Amino acid sequence: MIEEKELRRRTVAEIAAVVQGQVFGDPATMICGIASIEEAQTGDITFAESPRFLETARRSLASAILAPQTAIINGDTKVMIGVENPRLAFAQLLDLFAPEHYAPRGIHPTAVLGSDLQYGSLVSIGAQSVIGENVRLGKNVTIHPLCYIGNNVEIGDDTILFPQVTLLHGTKIGSRTIIHSGTVIGADGFGYMMVGGQHLKVPQIGTVTIGDDVEMGANCTIDRAKTGTTRIGNGTKLDNMVHVAHNCQVGEHCLLVAQVALAGGVQVGDYSVFAGQSGAGEHVKIGARSVIAGRGGAIHDLPEGSFVSGFPARPHKEVLKAQAAMHRLPDMLKKVRDLEKRLVQLEKEKSSA
Repeated sequence: MIEEKELRRRTVAEIAAVVQGQVFGDPATMICGIASIEEAQTGDITFAESPRFLETARRSLASAILAPQTAIINGDTKVMIGVENPRLAFAQLLDLFAPEHYAPRGIHPTAVLGSDLQYGSLVSIGAQSVIGENVRLGKNVTIHPLCYIGNNVEIGDDTILFPQVTLLHGTKIGSRTIIHSGTVIGADGFGYMMVGGQHLKVPQIGTVTIGDDVEMGANCTIDRAKTGTTRIGNGTKLDNMVHVAHNCQVGEHCLLVAQVALAGGVQVGDYSVFAGQSGAGEHVKIGARSVIAGRGGAIHDLPEGSFVSGFPARPHKEVLKAQAAMHRLPDMLKKVRDLEKRLVQLEKEKSSA
């Protein structure tokens, strides 16, 4: 059997064409893997984003190096590919050398298919997946084994669902979207009313719409709207274990890092960032290009371009000043105690005079 790594072999010249770089050394050098400087072995390509790292890369076992064009010296013992941005070039190559995803085209005989299923060319539906009624799948959609697709779901072209993804009824997913294992889209929003001393469930009859080029990590949960639509815009990326509650409107190209939680009805402007374990309270509006730092909690509306941290979230510079003051408190308390002692001594001296 031919090893997977061998199947991904490329010459340095072929790699240079992908990253639009200039070759210094033998363009026929074969590369079969990609690795960091510390992990690189013979046959690997690595990258050095500055002259300082380039010196370390030269001493590595790597067979070729992506390096800043201006840092390369003619006559280097290592084969080099000169590029403007080595880190970006390295990222472009990761997909080139990535193992192939499981994606046999066609429908596995153990998949359960509902009536009126429509799908485009090159679709893949994995083993023991369940597809509901009136489902629409675009071209080149990949549904890995053990997924559940409810009734009236729509999925756009080139979208990938990894194992055990659940899309409940009426969910709409855009094109080129990636959804990782364990993610549930379209579960009921958390809605209850206190009636007669009991929590009465409020029906959640809305939908969820996910845009194009979205990626969701493992175990994300996106709740359906009470009425209307919970929406995530084009190009937005969700890390693992992100929760988006009912009726949220998340804009385009936002980043929601691990364990972010948005309460019901939150509106997030385009290009905003929620760092790890941060969140927003119910119906809060976050202006475009805002940043909520790690563990920050926004409980009031934020204008465009805000950078906040802490709970409740305040401008980050104010929080830093407050934290700096807190660190000075022990010294300040000591000075106050010393002043109190001096005051007592002065009063004694005054009374005895």
